[in-house]
This record gives sequence, C-alpha cells and structure tokens, in this order.
Amino acid sequence: MSQTRLEKRFSDLQEQGRGGLVTFLTAGDPDFETSLEIVKGLPAAGADVIELGMPFSDPMADGPAIQASSLRALRQGMTLKKTLELVKAFREDNQNTPIILMGYYNPIYIYGVETFLIDAKEVGVDGFIIVDLPPEHDDEFCIPALEQGLHFIRLTTPTTVGERLPKVLNNTSGFVYYVSILGITGTAAASQDNIRESVARIKTDTDLPVAVGFGIRTPDQAASVAQVADAAVVGSAIIDKLKENLDENNRPKPGLSQAVLEYVRTLSEGVRGART
Repeated sequence: MSQTRLEKRFSDLQEQGRGGLVTFLTAGDPDFETSLEIVKGLPAAGADVIELGMPFSDPMADGPAIQASSLRALRQGMTLKKTLELVKAFREDNQNTPIILMGYYNPIYIYGVETFLIDAKEVGVDGFIIVDLPPEHDDEFCIPALEQGLHFIRLTTPTTVGERLPKVLNNTSGFVYYVSILGITGTAAASQDNIRESVARIKTDTDLPVAVGFGIRTPDQAASVAQVADAAVVGSAIIDKLKENLDENNRPKPGLSQAVLEYVRTLSEGVRGART
C-alpha cells in the first residue's frame, strides 16, 4: 500500500535523522485571509506538519491563548465549513505538507460525521485529533475516519499508564501525541528526562512516531524535545506571537504574518539542529 502524506513525512524525517516540527494555529484567527496567508507560509518557514484548530466556543482542554484565538475566529464568522475551505485553498499550492484538524466533536456531530469525513478528505485533510472522544467512543468518529483512509491521532498523558495505554493506542494512526504535562495548553514544560522516559514507555507499545507538545515556547525547548521524540508540537506560543501583532480591536498590524512565520523559522532551526 502507498504511504499517506503523514506517513511519508515521518518516514522522510527518519531518513533525514531529525525530529520534526508540528505547528498549531486556529483556522480563521484573526481572520480568514490572514490565517490562510500564515498557513500557506508555514512549510517554507520549516513546519513539517500543520495542525489546524477547528474553532469552538468551549475548547475545554485549551489554555487562555488558544481559547482566545478560537473566539477571535468565531467572531470573524469562521465555521467548520470555512475551515475546510481554508484547507482547500492551501492545497492549491501545496500537496505535500500534512494537515491535521484538531478540536472537539460537537461541531463535527452537527455537521454530520459521514458528510464531514467525505468533505475533509476531498479538500486534502490528512487526519484528526478530537480531544473529547476517548477510545470508548471509537465507533462515533475514529473508526469511520480510518475507514475513509484518514488518520486518527490520539492524545496520551503522563497518567496514561498500565492497561490504559494499549487501549488508547488501539485504532490510533499517523502518530501519537504525547501531552507532556498535566493541565491545559500553554503552561509549563516538562523536563527532557521525563519526556525521554515517557516516549520510551509509549514506544514499547507502538511503532508509531511520537510527537510531544504542551509548554514548548523557545527554539531550545523545541530542540530538547526533538532530541528524544519524533516531533515537537508548538501551539500556544505561536498563537501568542500572533496576538502580539494585533491591535486593540484584534485587527492585524502590518507585518503580522511575517512576524509569526519568522518565529516559526526560529523553532524550526532549533528542531533541525537538535541532533547534529
């Protein structure tokens, strides 16, 4: 069977002997046009995989930065349908960079699971992270997604141990997203030793790549993670850089996209130099 875009990207990273950079942005933040401009620029800035947040009014697993970004997008009229339109526009210029949609089940349920999966695949989505769908509800979305040839990436945490870890890893595909701290996004980072031990523990139960996120804010932190994991995930810090370049009415200041992409470039340089 041919590799999916996501599988090929991690295979390429392994051949290159380096960890990857997974970047997160909320689709439509601060508006559709600016969001699309940033997303289109991410691959050249060094992003290996792009996570797009699906705006939702109650993102309970996310910290203040991502919560605020979701609200900004919603206030600008962003919807799940427009999120797919953003992916479609990105694919006009880029057929290689994997795109993962991350968010919550409620908007998908309202959209209609079968229709959503067909539409998502058609525009070039590669997989999903749905944070409020545990393994006990795989029939709701996970298995239908896998049947469409789309990845379902699962979150694991420091408390996902014992019999729970194999259950969480069951039906997981693409990669495993290890949440390195307990709590919400945008908080303190875990130590490299803790991450190394956790990644090794997860890899005893799966051959999938392991990406590590939550709390990564600097190139050095990203490099530290990329030394011991298959990828570093950065979200809240990128959102914060975007917020720094908004005016008091949450409108983009001149140069916003360039500022965000330059920050991503520094993270990428850290990741790419981590194992040299």
